[in-house]
Amino acid sequence: MQLHRGGRFRAWLGHRLGGDAEVGGRVGRRILHAAGAFTLLYYLFPPHLLGITPNWTIPLAALVAVLTLDGLRLSGRIDVPETRPYERIRLASYSYFGIAIVLSLLLFPEPIAVATILGTAFVDPLIGELRRSATLRAMYPLVPFAAYFGLATVALAEVGRFPLVMAGFLAALAGALAIAGEYPHWIYLDDDLVMTVLPGIVLWGLVLAWPGIH
Repeated sequence: MQLHRGGRFRAWLGHRLGGDAEVGGRVGRRILHAAGAFTLLYYLFPPHLLGITPNWTIPLAALVAVLTLDGLRLSGRIDVPETRPYERIRLASYSYFGIAIVLSLLLFPEPIAVATILGTAFVDPLIGELRRSATLRAMYPLVPFAAYFGLATVALAEVGRFPLVMAGFLAALAGALAIAGEYPHWIYLDDDLVMTVLPGIVLWGLVLAWPGIH
């Protein structure tokens, strides 16, 4: 079963942007990746949004749905658009990002989760665009680091009420870890998972070990 229309939307989008279906597919993936930031609306849910069911079941249920979809894709029962060749033998990047988001929402303190999810949602697509362009490649890794640093600083200072200097220090550490975690290319481990969870674990560990940090 196909979950797409044979690439017609990709071709239309690419044409609107002055390119072809490959351009449309790439832009579509970038948009969907950035849309991961919308999962932070979880923190705006009223308590017990679903009645007696606790709110933490919502992201878990969504993740089960995503992993089920990916399992069907890997078994060959459905055809999901924009699957890269290396994802034919492993979970797709959207599954890894889903796992990272749910782990962050349910395990990390809110400011750390906000910082790391925003960082991955927006900086990972930015890195992809910079790397594929000979002209823009020189901006890597400084521009992605600066973008991650800015997003994380705002999240830690505004959501977590960390002092600005401390927020900047933690954001710089998280940004360096995220960029380092994104760089390697593993077959069975995705950068979306690493660049979200690795900085989160380190920041969470610092907060626990250093009570005066906040």
